[in-house]
Amino acid sequence: MSVAQEFQKANEVYASSFNKGDLPMPPARHVAVLTCMDARLHPARFLGLEIGDAHVIRNAGGRASDDAIRSLAISQQLLGTNAVVVIHHTDCGMLTFSNEDLRTKLKQQLNADAEHIDFLPFKDLEQSVRDDVATIKNSPLLLKNIEVSGFIYDVKSGKLLPVT
Repeated sequence: MSVAQEFQKANEVYASSFNKGDLPMPPARHVAVLTCMDARLHPARFLGLEIGDAHVIRNAGGRASDDAIRSLAISQQLLGTNAVVVIHHTDCGMLTFSNEDLRTKLKQQLNADAEHIDFLPFKDLEQSVRDDVATIKNSPLLLKNIEVSGFIYDVKSGKLLPVT
């Protein structure tokens, strides 16, 4: 059975008891969470979120990239969010490579030129959170004077640690 077939079968079970189809589009808690795509992170569980509570934006590293800012602008301007939480995590793969490392690998493996892409790796976990919080606070596309907080999720303990 293919992955797509497995997912479709699981979805049939999920949909058979689904009863949240009447939730409004704007998130109930008016918050957007920016976090990493790492499979070990389950933001809804470790933040106590239910379906419909928050926008969860995920990318490699949980970075405040141009696309994340695009999503946050839509979240704020069209769907009423007024708080942002940035969450990076321990043992993140983004700590393990440089732009040049990945560009070289892409060139060798795929003969692809990625010189124009900043993959946004980082060497200091806490500083990466501070940098992304600052990017969000300083973006001309996002609301000012709202709560923007930063955390590190510890993949070993499950704890959320504030970054100041």
